[in-house]
Amino acid sequence: MKQSKKETTLSEKDALQDLLDCEKLLMSYYAAALTEGSCMPFRKEIFKRYGEHADTQFLVFEQMLSRGYYEVQPAAKMLVDQKTETFSKVLKQISG
Repeated sequence: MKQSKKETTLSEKDALQDLLDCEKLLMSYYAAALTEGSCMPFRKEIFKRYGEHADTQFLVFEQMLSRGYYEVQPAAKMLVDQKTETFSKVLKQISG
């Protein structure tokens, strides 16, 4: 049975979610390529592309947020303080 266009068209929310997922996946691929790159021109190009996709990912996220498609819960101050302390300790250990 052939599907009609209406049955195969993504909703705005689904299309934005798909785009967000794709951008996140591309960023993970670029991050892997960056860590494996062995020559500076290649690394510079990958870093440039990574930044472009990071910007696009954030724009899509903002669109989803503004439309109510993505809910963000604010972190409790106590949790933020705990994480800050944890990472401060780690930074001191590796800098020491």
